[in-house]
Amino acid sequence: QDAEVVRTRDPQRLAQCDVVVDVGGEYDPERHRYDHHQRSFTQSMQSLRPDKPWTTKLSSAGLVYCHFGSQILAGLLGQPEDSPIVMALYDKLYENFVEEIDAIDNGIAQAEGEPRYALTTTLSARVGHLNPRWNDPDQDTEVG
Repeated sequence: QDAEVVRTRDPQRLAQCDVVVDVGGEYDPERHRYDHHQRSFTQSMQSLRPDKPWTTKLSSAGLVYCHFGSQILAGLLGQPEDSPIVMALYDKLYENFVEEIDAIDNGIAQAEGEPRYALTTTLSARVGHLNPRWNDPDQDTEVG
């Protein structure tokens, strides 16, 4: 909770970080490196946790959730990680929130062929609205 958040792609700065998420080009949970951008990365929730049914390729958000989600939920709920409540919430939160992030971040279409409706209020769309417009004279992406 007292961690300093650093936004960088500088390999020298990344090497000094305790945890690196979504940059750095490596997935190594033992060293707390959680990037999914390398061509060889194909992990899904099911490949990392065979007791789970989801085969959507994980984004960095999904990787962090996969490795720490149940621990965080257990701490918030004051329950053991293997309690039925924590396990049920872990699954529901992945299925109804995190999997969407994984799919969108990896360019996985929601439906085959023509979509039946437009999605206009996804998490990605809401984050996108915080970014400056292409012709905005102030291009400070940190403001949003």
